Amino acid sequence: MARLRDPQHGCPWDVQQTFKTIAAYTIEEAYEVVDAIDRGDMAELQDELGDLLLQVVFHARMAEEQGAFAFPDVVTAICDKMTRRHPHVFGDVRYADADAQLVAWDALKRAERTANGVQDTSALAGIARGLPEWQRALKLQKKAASIGFDWPGPAPVLEKLTEEIEEVRAEFDAVQANPNDAAASDRLEDELGDILFVCANLARHAKVDVGTALRRANRKFERRFRAMETLAEATGGLAGKSLQEQDAFWEQAKAMERQG
Repeated sequence: MARLRDPQHGCPWDVQQTFKTIAAYTIEEAYEVVDAIDRGDMAELQDELGDLLLQVVFHARMAEEQGAFAFPDVVTAICDKMTRRHPHVFGDVRYADADAQLVAWDALKRAERTANGVQDTSALAGIARGLPEWQRALKLQKKAASIGFDWPGPAPVLEKLTEEIEEVRAEFDAVQANPNDAAASDRLEDELGDILFVCANLARHAKVDVGTALRRANRKFERRFRAMETLAEATGGLAGKSLQEQDAFWEQAKAMERQG
């Protein structure tokens, strides 16, 4: 990476990059690691983990050029952090169970933030704002639940979801009645956000990972849509066909899937 970043003899593209321009690639590579795991492709996982490691090296090299830190400092810092946050492994502390260990983990993180001069004492402190919003929603919910602010089970969450859907219906009606009403559009966006937040909460209570569930839904849609395209090839493809005709292909694709 030092050679790639060399201003005189390196790669022009690599030399031009900054923390901000590389950030999107870092996120992309992390998702590609998850995709390889989902597909159970170990050869691909090895390759994608290398790509992700390269992102860490890239950021560390740019920091080293600025005199901030270098790759060995990154490694030392995470080793120190893991040792510090696992006193039950690297020390004499003992916890009754995994739940107690998680409570202690949060307490250690709060102590670290305080030591670093962070004054935020909220139970929601420390949740990164750069996370994908569905991940941030889950973290907010888990943090609130850690002090008892949580639904007792999935049933009331389902009731809340029904309530939020009705509110969205009302806002849709308001927007359709007056398409130029900016306030109505804002309310609709707000209510749709509430539905997504409640859905994330429902997944949490069901012990279902939101990202995994959504990736599964995406794969299902893509699989069925591609099957539709194959079925429609004999009649000129999907484009130009009515929604009713396309829906017939969709149902046929679903039926084929059920039949294996």
